Amino acid sequence: MVPRARVANLANMLTGVRFVLVPVFLVALFVGDGHETTWRITAFAVFAVAVITDHLDGALARSYGMVTEFGTLADPIADKALIGAALIGLSMLGDLPWWVTVVILVRELGVTLLRLAVLRRGVIPASRGGKLKTLVQAVAIGLFVLPLSGAWLTGAWVIMLAAVVLTVLTGIDYFVSAVRDSRGRPAGH
Repeated sequence: MVPRARVANLANMLTGVRFVLVPVFLVALFVGDGHETTWRITAFAVFAVAVITDHLDGALARSYGMVTEFGTLADPIADKALIGAALIGLSMLGDLPWWVTVVILVRELGVTLLRLAVLRRGVIPASRGGKLKTLVQAVAIGLFVLPLSGAWLTGAWVIMLAAVVLTVLTGIDYFVSAVRDSRGRPAGH
């Protein structure tokens, strides 16, 4: 019998830290008029720490047998909360067009609902494309949080547009995979 990991472990604590960092990030993002350089850099630092905890909690959980049902559920919720808060905040400040936020959030919500719908057949694992999408989204959002201009802002836009394309393509891939799997396997297998 394989021992079960305790819910109170380092990987799950890092996920909890990410939940706590979301409102801290938002406060730093919106201080003053939302465009004060020092606070935007602070918001970027908080966002970066939160993104790093996302990478660390998954790596720790897999490497040291800390995978729990709680972590499997809470980790993607913490990710969506961080990304969603950042996108909505940047759009509210006028730094990112709402269409970008809507496209990304609709995809994230759609894939989350799809995963819940097919849960009885098994978990849809994150694909390589999905992992790349997450990385590119995080880099793009981080760059938009920073007070950039000129060529740096143009570079941030190139990365953000790549993130949007990856977001849409991986969303389609998840949907196609779920449909194919549901046709190929009876429920419960």
